[in-house]
Amino acid sequence: MVNKESSVAVIDIGSNSIKMLVARRERTGGLKTLKSRTLDARISAGIAQAKPTLSDEGMLRGLGAVRELVAEAAEYSPAKIVLVATSAVRDATNGAVFRQRVKAATKHDICILTGEEEANYIGRGLTCDPALVALRDFFVFDLGGGSLECLSFEKRQIKQALSLQLGCVRLTERFVKDPTAPVPAAALDAIAAHVRGELEKSGFKFTPAPLAAVFTGGSMSAVRSIQGAKQGLRLEQTPALIEVPVMRDLLAALVPMTLAQRKTVPGLPAARADVFPAALATMLAVAEAAGLDRFHHSLHNLRYGLAAELLE
Repeated sequence: MVNKESSVAVIDIGSNSIKMLVARRERTGGLKTLKSRTLDARISAGIAQAKPTLSDEGMLRGLGAVRELVAEAAEYSPAKIVLVATSAVRDATNGAVFRQRVKAATKHDICILTGEEEANYIGRGLTCDPALVALRDFFVFDLGGGSLECLSFEKRQIKQALSLQLGCVRLTERFVKDPTAPVPAAALDAIAAHVRGELEKSGFKFTPAPLAAVFTGGSMSAVRSIQGAKQGLRLEQTPALIEVPVMRDLLAALVPMTLAQRKTVPGLPAARADVFPAALATMLAVAEAAGLDRFHHSLHNLRYGLAAELLE
């Protein structure tokens, strides 16, 4: 049990980035963000292999990021610091080695979340977003480097939650032969077809009438950042509603670019430039499968769900 006045820290070790949140409960019952930070680490290189293995370089990047974020979180004297890992560490044959290195360096254990746990915490985090309080029946999608989480809500209660191996790092490694070159249209078509096929096989039910949909994760944040950069705005200053045609036009603009050129696109994090076309193709395939023409973007994902539980 955490004291009402205390804060908690959550460090989410994802496939593409490692995120930290320090939060406490407000008197109104909502979450107050004290500190939030994301570091690109890409620990998941090689995740598309039959037997994924974390490279020494990836583990070194991940370990450095975790140590930095743990140290920052400790400055707030949280009642608890919780480390969780998702697809990259969960699927890796040597994930235990990475966990041991993190424990030795930080004295903190890493909790490995199942795909279902990951999806449910993401869903819970979304219900903490005050900007989404009016949504009652809606879909939630969260795209990471290793997996895609899909949820549906009825009356703000989770009705479906699943995790699919459709992360943007995984699909880039599988379908894009040379990520430094312009991405062939055939590769993007193959990604889209694969995503639609996996969604159909999963049994995830899309209602006949399209619902509102929320999309979280670094790739959708990048879409919003790129749109903001065109007007000299920070992400937080941009509209949180993103139209699907805008995403389609953005992908069309990126397709002829080399990786070096994509890295210069204002608002697009350079560390994400290699997997961003696959991410856009995936998000557009989800929109097509669900019959959606827009997404609500939210930053309240897995970290917020875990923090909410710790602060109960």
